[in-house]
Amino acid sequence: MYAMWRLQLAFCTLSAVSLSYAAAEGKARSCGEVRQAYSAKGFSLANVPHQEISGEHLRVCPQGYTCCTSDMEDTLHLQSKVEFESLVEQTSLDMRTTFVSRHKKFDEFFLELLDTSEKSLNGMFTQTYGKLYIQNSEIFQDLFTELKRYYTGGNVNLEEMLNDFWSKLLERMFQLLNSQYHFTDDYLECVSKYTDQLKPFGDTPRKLKAQVTRAFIAARTFVQGLMVGREVANRVAKVNVAPACVKALTKMLYCPYCRGLPGLKPCHNYCQNVMRGCLANQADLDAEWNLFIDAMLMVANRLQGPFNIEAVVQPIDVKISEAIMTMQDNSMHVSAKVFQGCGSPKPSGVGRSARGISDVFSGRFKHFSHEERPTTTSGTSLDRLVIDIKGKLLESKRFWSKLPDDICARGQFSEQDDEQCWNSHAKARYFPEVVKEGLTNQINNPEVEIDITRPDTLIRQQIMALRVMTNKLKNAYNGNDIYFQDSSDEGSASGSGSGCTEGCTTEYSYVGTEEAPVIGADRSDERAAAAGHAPSHRPSPRLLLVSLAVPLWAVRRQCR
Repeated sequence: MYAMWRLQLAFCTLSAVSLSYAAAEGKARSCGEVRQAYSAKGFSLANVPHQEISGEHLRVCPQGYTCCTSDMEDTLHLQSKVEFESLVEQTSLDMRTTFVSRHKKFDEFFLELLDTSEKSLNGMFTQTYGKLYIQNSEIFQDLFTELKRYYTGGNVNLEEMLNDFWSKLLERMFQLLNSQYHFTDDYLECVSKYTDQLKPFGDTPRKLKAQVTRAFIAARTFVQGLMVGREVANRVAKVNVAPACVKALTKMLYCPYCRGLPGLKPCHNYCQNVMRGCLANQADLDAEWNLFIDAMLMVANRLQGPFNIEAVVQPIDVKISEAIMTMQDNSMHVSAKVFQGCGSPKPSGVGRSARGISDVFSGRFKHFSHEERPTTTSGTSLDRLVIDIKGKLLESKRFWSKLPDDICARGQFSEQDDEQCWNSHAKARYFPEVVKEGLTNQINNPEVEIDITRPDTLIRQQIMALRVMTNKLKNAYNGNDIYFQDSSDEGSASGSGSGCTEGCTTEYSYVGTEEAPVIGADRSDERAAAAGHAPSHRPSPRLLLVSLAVPLWAVRRQCR
């Protein structure tokens, strides 16, 4: 097949040469159409010939009689590169815009969901408990502050944070229910130790812990995934155009100008070979990209189902209130057990209030039905947001391997008629076979000479960034945060602060270094060093190996 193609190519070349000689013997053809097309591109006509000239000076295009000077060929060479870069960016624009807009929508939704829930709890508890709540409101404010800090990338151990919340709530309620006694800090610390044993709030803390951790892990990881997809797509769309690619593009796009055929489009198969050669490295991203999209879809399904953060956060005020009521109902039993274990406290000299907490509580909170769910600035509920993004994610599968075919769509960029198209030398059929996608397959590409032993470094970095994010998404699908898989392990991170509390968005900076992607910066080492202690976790050998090859995703929290 290859030998036959060589023979056909030689025949076409001889035909072209004979036509050139025939033209030389007669009158040279006009370059009027070329001048008009060249001027339409915004180029000067000062050095453009009116009639064909001898083409021995051409370095890229066929050297028969031509309408191109050396300066024109150089100009068109540069123009080919600019147009190709723009073409790739425009073809990928819809997909990249999807990640940008959906990241913004989800982020706004989750942040406003937390704000709305906090305001709802504050309003309900103020109305119900009045002064008792206002005097102890910092416990609930701290809960939402930590939830927001976790979502925006803070190093917070959700399980430990929730345990601390219930312990503090127990201490405060125990004092209110036993106001005739005086309790020291040591005594209250003893009280908090009975949280798990006595279960003063019933089963609510255990259930809420499971629901909150799974939902917040899924929500945070999904939004991070949208951000990673956005950054990878934006970086890969800015192609690094190799000289061999520019040469092939010039030959395909503008050598027809030099032959006096400025309106002639390339043959479809010819266009595919050129684009598959120029976008070989991008095609190699496709396998990891598809795995990443599959993992995003898995987590999206969780967000619609058992890990639905909207279903967890909206009724959190009701759940906490029910836990408080359970504590009130069990207050005598709990107090007796605590007094038995921690000792008898000293009387405070003040009699117990005749109006207990149970007397203050006057009703239950309203549950929202599916239709009544309040919407946020995103204008919709989580279910509808997820349905929308799932469709967009599915559309983006195999994007990078299909990119050459999308660019070379028949009738748009390439010619529909396989006989009336530019084949790199003349207006005729293109005979070579179309090579497969990917770098290694370009060894047989007849149009673009590529060193298949030197893959693009930036593309390899994006592949590794996707791989790390995919692993994080798979963990989130199972309800696990890879930074807090086991709080009892020596190598696990401890919940720590990040310095961002209010008005923050989940925005992460992409820093093009040779370090590992880190999403949600862990600063427990810094705090431990500042406190004079050794770090509580050690990097694994595998992580150290990865860190030598991939870029750093560092957290940037933007206060609005």
